[in-house]
Amino acid sequence: MANPVTDLSFSGISPAAALSIGASVAVAFAIHWAFFAVATRLARRGKSESDDILVAAVRQPTRWLAVLLALAAGLQPLTLGPRIGSVWSIGSKMILALLIGWLALRLLKAGRQIVEMKSDISVEDNLKARRRHTRVRILYRIMQFVTGFIVVALMLIAIPGVRTVGVTLMASAGLAGLAVGAAAQPALKNLIAGIQMAFSEPIRLDDVVIVEGEWGRVEDIRLTYVIIRIWDDRRMIVPVSYFLEKPFQNWTTQTSDLLGTVFFHVDPTADVGRIRRKFVEVTQANPRWDKRVAIVQVTEHRTDALELRGLLSARNAAVAFDLRCEVREAVMEFLRREMPEALPRRRQLQDNDEEFTKRFGASV
Repeated sequence: MANPVTDLSFSGISPAAALSIGASVAVAFAIHWAFFAVATRLARRGKSESDDILVAAVRQPTRWLAVLLALAAGLQPLTLGPRIGSVWSIGSKMILALLIGWLALRLLKAGRQIVEMKSDISVEDNLKARRRHTRVRILYRIMQFVTGFIVVALMLIAIPGVRTVGVTLMASAGLAGLAVGAAAQPALKNLIAGIQMAFSEPIRLDDVVIVEGEWGRVEDIRLTYVIIRIWDDRRMIVPVSYFLEKPFQNWTTQTSDLLGTVFFHVDPTADVGRIRRKFVEVTQANPRWDKRVAIVQVTEHRTDALELRGLLSARNAAVAFDLRCEVREAVMEFLRREMPEALPRRRQLQDNDEEFTKRFGASV
């Protein structure tokens, strides 16, 4: 007669076996709870927030890993029936692969949060921080994809039938690979471009760029595409490969400092020196100016007007735009109030002008 404790058939599990398994699971929960109670307390005492992030990240996956190991330990001394043994063998391997993948993803996310926490992009000089944010986000999404692919592969390998089908399809793997490669060419192209972008860094998070004639900031970099936030809050979705194949403007590649231009058109007889002094005075009085450049030059001369170009500098593109508008408004107000003669005027010869009549005759 078979021992009901050590011989489990498909019809059910004996009370003694169920009690043994339940005790194993309870012990696993208790050990896990005690360990993380101590770990949480130690992490809170530390000065760094990295410990808290890591502890919170691994708490849930390790709990269910402990339960799975406890179930395996509880079932180890028992003899399972053929059907239960087969289900347990396949199911435990698939669940183990899934839990390990979950733990890996949580650790990747925690690592990304720690890097982003230590690299503040809200400061003025944030070039290094934006570089780190960009690289860690791209690599994080690549590792997400790779981890998910490996987990799915391990779960499928755990099923004997799938392994058998895979062996029989090896003969046609070459043609299938070519077909899949051709169909997935755009996605693979952008995936490889994303890996290249993580290290070549043609763009970074919060970079100011001009793409397809639109001014905007890099809001997010995904695995295969980039989100550009345009100045009027629209979003432009651009494939990653675009930034490796086509020309575009990046105003913050090395630094966010920028020169802005302000154009004025004045009468050819205007006192340029006086206008220049006013421009410099207004620029220097504006808190948006970064104290680098403030100059006015005559860049064009036409019969009816002079073109003056004012150059001024600011710490980034957004501040430079506001500074240009405010300086332009102040200088134009100065011209209107104190130098109205400097505003462009149209000159026209009259028929009754004596000099004109003497030179060209009354019939002209």
